[in-house]
Amino acid sequence: MRSPFLTVVSMKTFIANQNKKLSKIIFSFCDGLSYQDFRKALRNKDIKVNDKRISNDIVLSVGDKVDVYYSPKKQENFSKIYIDDNVLVINKKSGVTSEQIYEQINSEYNGAGFIHRLDRNTAGVMIFSLNQFAEKELLLGFKNRTFTKEYEAEVVGVPIKKKATLEGYLIKDEKASTVKIYSTPQKGASYIKTGDEVISSNEETSKLKVILYTGKTHQIRAHLSYAGYPLVGDGKYGDNQTNRRLKKKTQQLTAKKLILKFNESDYLYYLNGREFCVE
Repeated sequence: MRSPFLTVVSMKTFIANQNKKLSKIIFSFCDGLSYQDFRKALRNKDIKVNDKRISNDIVLSVGDKVDVYYSPKKQENFSKIYIDDNVLVINKKSGVTSEQIYEQINSEYNGAGFIHRLDRNTAGVMIFSLNQFAEKELLLGFKNRTFTKEYEAEVVGVPIKKKATLEGYLIKDEKASTVKIYSTPQKGASYIKTGDEVISSNEETSKLKVILYTGKTHQIRAHLSYAGYPLVGDGKYGDNQTNRRLKKKTQQLTAKKLILKFNESDYLYYLNGREFCVE
């Protein structure tokens, strides 16, 4: 008889559909796999690619076969803020990818639309469409930047200006999964604009309200770091010495508020001016 204390291990097999790092793909296929368990599986060589065990987060090629041995866990990765026949607004927890969130939502609401992303360790407001009409208007709103996206960030240091608008140019390094910020236009760079306002501060850190006027990969994290006040806990763009002293391992960033804006002729006009917030 099997001991009731033994862990039930499952094997999930999938075929890579993108040329990306394993960590960028695996969570879309493996329900109940946490990031911590993914790292543990690598350490234990419990992941095979094309029948060979691996211990690193390698780049997959389209067509690679991946076998993953893990113990699925039921995770409460988000809470619902608002729902109607057209949209679902949630509060995403830190430590889970937007792709994982979408997989969970789509399993409950078949045909839900994936509208925008938050970084794995960024918590807060996300919105999903529940039909094609809502999907079209939400995607357009994000593309045209007609929605207001407000964040709260804890940063190292105290900004000289209590309120500022930062502008710059961002280049993404796909291989390194990082971005670089420049003050002047560069070949292949995208223009970025970020607003920040000091909420409170002490001698070492400050809390900022951040407005995202453009939405590029790692924009807030990299832009604030470039300006001289990196996010507390950010291991990629931050001050690791301060992070260790404060015992913060993930960036302190929350998507606090999303304000929608529509025209009178729009399908979702009844949500015009609606604010969705998290505490």
